[in-house]
Amino acid sequence: MQGSFFRFYVHEDHRHHGKLVWEWLLERGNRLGIRGGSAFKAMAGFGRHHVLHEARFFELAGTLTVEVEFIVTQEEAQKLLDMLHEEKVRLFYAYTPACFGVINPDAADPPSASDCN
Repeated sequence: MQGSFFRFYVHEDHRHHGKLVWEWLLERGNRLGIRGGSAFKAMAGFGRHHVLHEARFFELAGTLTVEVEFIVTQEEAQKLLDMLHEEKVRLFYAYTPACFGVINPDAADPPSASDCN
């Protein structure tokens, strides 16, 4: 199946409507019918301000990045983008074409990756 790999990078303590943004993104993706999403906490990193943040120091709690990712169809990607524009959420993201599927799928799974050729 053709689609996209959609990654969002957020600070672990940033909030939207009182919820942590990474958690809010996963909940909204789920409500939109996206088949799955994941959040991963960074060990270390830096962003546009070029300040290195590492997980070693307790006093830096909340300053690390969480990566939230979805693998979506074009239709799902558009729903996600429309929702984010409507909510006026400012996020850094990466959007990459992807071919995805399930090996030995059952009836509920999308077509296999062989459909991408």
